[in-house]
Amino acid sequence: MSVLVYTESEQGKFKKVAFEVASYAKAVADQMGTTVTAITINASDVSELGSYGVDKVLKVNDSKLDMFNAKTYANIIKQAAEKEGTKVVVVSSSADSKYLAPLLAVGLDAGYASNVVEAPTSASPFTVKRTAFTNKAFIFSTIDTDVKIVGVSKNAFGLKEHSGSATAEDFAPSIPENGVHVESVDKATNTVTIADAEIVVSGGRGLKGPENWGMIEELAEVLGAATACSKPVSDLGWRPHGEHVGQTGKPVASNLYIAIGISGAIQHLAGINASKVKVVINSDPEAPFFKAADYGVVGDAFEVVPKLIEKLKEFKAQNA
Repeated sequence: MSVLVYTESEQGKFKKVAFEVASYAKAVADQMGTTVTAITINASDVSELGSYGVDKVLKVNDSKLDMFNAKTYANIIKQAAEKEGTKVVVVSSSADSKYLAPLLAVGLDAGYASNVVEAPTSASPFTVKRTAFTNKAFIFSTIDTDVKIVGVSKNAFGLKEHSGSATAEDFAPSIPENGVHVESVDKATNTVTIADAEIVVSGGRGLKGPENWGMIEELAEVLGAATACSKPVSDLGWRPHGEHVGQTGKPVASNLYIAIGISGAIQHLAGINASKVKVVINSDPEAPFFKAADYGVVGDAFEVVPKLIEKLKEFKAQNA
């Protein structure tokens, strides 16, 4: 009857969201008076999950699972849930988990609540708080199915460390063949990804061309941030489409989002509304982004950003 949590990993290492969903699962388990079981797929060191409230880890290791496949992963988690007699399954709101969660819900005949931002307000009936209308409002949803699936929004619940350790056991589910075979995946290395970033520095057409992106990358490096861009920038080929954030791109739920030279079209704002603090730098005081921003700087980005970088470097040097 333990709470089951799917803890995502990449190249053997846990993603930040793995520890956040583990923390959330612990909060649910405490409400229900039970324990937390995590399922991992090709993760190397699972011991660190114990620091976030996990009591037991089901380790799945198979080279056929190196490439993510939503149908296959959902089937594996389903088998783990049935093995543990689980009534609550916790996943993240990453792109991968959003693909597999509906499939898992069908397999378990479960209700699924996405974009959950807090621990359940009630365990019986099982009620959760979620974002709605592109993060402009909150709703409280009750899941009344026997098995429940909760998708936790990124950077919403936070990391909650606990003293304790997790026992580990090998789990060998049946892995059905599927018709999709991924040959390879090309990913950027040695950079902070948008999905895991607590800070995102994003640029728009106000930068006038790809040759000026150096200051965006330098600011991101100083802050330990990920770089992103608006849709027009990726459409023009200035930046890769993987950096496009917005309603039709990647959603961002960072703790700090800095928009430079982005006017703030409604589609862009819809994709970044979940960010906790939004800062905009734009030379146009009438830019729509200023109405949505927590802090705004009216000025030329080519003057403001270099000065900001200089001050941040001075601050870091003095506080090293």
